[in-house]
Amino acid sequence: MLYTAAIVDAFTERPYSGNPAGVVYLGSDPFPDDAVCIRAAAELRFSETAFIRKLTETEYALRFFTPVREAALCGHATVASFGFMRDKKLCGLGGMLAHTASGDIGVTVEKDGVRLDMAEAVTRRVLDESSGAELYRAFGLPARESEGGLVPKIVSVGLADVMLPVGSVEELNAARQDEAAVSEISRRLDVTGVHMFCLTDEGFAAHCRNFAPLWGIPEECATGTSSGALFHYLAEYGLAPSPARFLQGEKMGRPSVITACLENGLVRVGGPSAVVMTGRIQL
Repeated sequence: MLYTAAIVDAFTERPYSGNPAGVVYLGSDPFPDDAVCIRAAAELRFSETAFIRKLTETEYALRFFTPVREAALCGHATVASFGFMRDKKLCGLGGMLAHTASGDIGVTVEKDGVRLDMAEAVTRRVLDESSGAELYRAFGLPARESEGGLVPKIVSVGLADVMLPVGSVEELNAARQDEAAVSEISRRLDVTGVHMFCLTDEGFAAHCRNFAPLWGIPEECATGTSSGALFHYLAEYGLAPSPARFLQGEKMGRPSVITACLENGLVRVGGPSAVVMTGRIQL
């Protein structure tokens, strides 16, 4: 079968910036077998490809695949999916519901962006000193108990990541990942990956980098779920303006701006998107 497919850059208004995702629109057809979806994602070669099944005018089922496995949730691919459907008149504006393996997600489609309701924000635990030191060393950085009073924690808004604070943009950019070590630590801690950040006062709440080698993603230039987790993390310290803007992807040459806020007790994450290419894919 041939289906509409697209390349969409999320968390940017400008093509060839932000975080690219594959998007495959299935209409009302059922999802293909997992192996087919994985092969298609590997062919498209993006960190995640979203497969969309339309259920009603305001209700959709989404599944997300990396080149090696299925992911329960992907924020930037969800933004890309609804931004694509809006631009191609496949969905309207307003409130939508996205069914994902991580749970149901409320989506608001607007003229200039897409906003997502994250799952309940939960701080799972503080990393012990030994695990924190091991993680810093896995990025070639000096071990420390805390950074300006901030300590490494595991936080989830549907997917769990380690929030790893560093001292400056220079240190953030100097990090060099040992992929094997970070994969092993991620497996042991039962997290998707590591969201490294430093606080700034340059119009952004933080500059960020995200690493998920366990999932076949050495580095990600924009991560909606991790940004939601970081917003919750900073709010616990009283350091999160609402809305907060996070800058990610600078090191990769694809700057992305992710906005997070707290509304009605829920963390919401969103941003614009840009459709780069549309075509057909055989599944």
